[in-house]
Amino acid sequence: MNKINQTLKDFITSKDFLSLPSKVQNSFHITIRGCSELLVAQEWAAKLLHSYNTNTPLRIKLGLDPTAPDIHLGHTVVLNKMRQLQDLGHHVIFLIGDFTSLIGDPSGRNATRPPLTKEQIEQNAITYYKQALLILDKDKTEIAYNSTWCNELGSAGIIKLASHYTVARMLERDDFTKRYKNNIAIAIHEFLYPLMQGYDSVALKSDLELGGTDQKFNLLMGRELQKEYGQSQQCILTMPLLEGTDGVEKMSKSKNNYIGISENPNDMYAKIMRIDDILMWRYYTLLSFKSEQEIEDLKQKVENGENPRNAKQALAIEIVTRFHNEELALKALENFAARASGGIPDDIQELSLTFTQEISIAKALKETNLVSSTNEANRNIEQGGVRVNSKVIKDKNHKLASGSYILQVGKRKFIKLTLTIE
Repeated sequence: MNKINQTLKDFITSKDFLSLPSKVQNSFHITIRGCSELLVAQEWAAKLLHSYNTNTPLRIKLGLDPTAPDIHLGHTVVLNKMRQLQDLGHHVIFLIGDFTSLIGDPSGRNATRPPLTKEQIEQNAITYYKQALLILDKDKTEIAYNSTWCNELGSAGIIKLASHYTVARMLERDDFTKRYKNNIAIAIHEFLYPLMQGYDSVALKSDLELGGTDQKFNLLMGRELQKEYGQSQQCILTMPLLEGTDGVEKMSKSKNNYIGISENPNDMYAKIMRIDDILMWRYYTLLSFKSEQEIEDLKQKVENGENPRNAKQALAIEIVTRFHNEELALKALENFAARASGGIPDDIQELSLTFTQEISIAKALKETNLVSSTNEANRNIEQGGVRVNSKVIKDKNHKLASGSYILQVGKRKFIKLTLTIE
């Protein structure tokens, strides 16, 4: 057990914690499930107790900058936690950083991050809002934009805000420290980002702020500024950064290891089924809404010899159902099984093409985008990876006349081609 978890373990076995009402203890356990760090555990327990005694919901804040138009499963780790806290009866605030996006978050960057245009931010924010509500309860979610109060600060207000923090403290931030030591430029406006994010907590009077582990410095800034402004300090809950489908790098579109929550059910299902058996359990902890006991039961079955595919299948169905529906999830299961067994799925793409003469199988594969080049087509034909109407084609000179064909490359690429020769 790592140091952070050990600290939490010591607290939840202490007399102070065990003397709390069972409902408060349960809320605390739900809060820390899958988390990396909770600061400060005793303060959060006290906030939960006060909420319980006064029947007053706590204010839970999550800020996201709309830097890209789509949300992937990595983003949903903190959104899932928000939903869990929302289901406990607390007031959640989904904060869209339309102002801070104009600055650009330097977290984890080794170079200045270019700010987005106002138009990009507005368009991305619309998509973020719609996708976040696939997880959060719309009727119980407050949507806020930090431009509301940040614009009101004005130049004088921002200068006054900056007076609450020193350059020395700012350079304690890991990415700033590395860039400073390596003589990599740090623009002055980058110092404003954590200050403005911290001020969001002051404006919203948040009791708890969530974020990824790479956001810890910014979250602490909010806690510090609340103290400067005479407010009760927020607690901080950091969640792990979810590895992508490669099992190595953080899930990211730029690394092409992501699972988008707006992807079609078949692709989403297939990507989850292809993750490593070990990584599957991390996905369960961070993404599944099953109880810890249910997940432990699944683990025990696998340890006792059950095929881990069954547990992965249950996870894939749960995730696809969440972002689509159960019917489409079960259909995706059928299609994945059909592909895996060499069968033909029901919902393959259909395409019609017209030529003046019969075409080679290689040309057909290229024209339908099943392969990127004729060379790739010929290579797949030689390796026995090409089928026409379920029959393996090994002749590169095979011709297609007018008619309908099911073309297949490998186990997962299919297309229904209607070919007309005039």
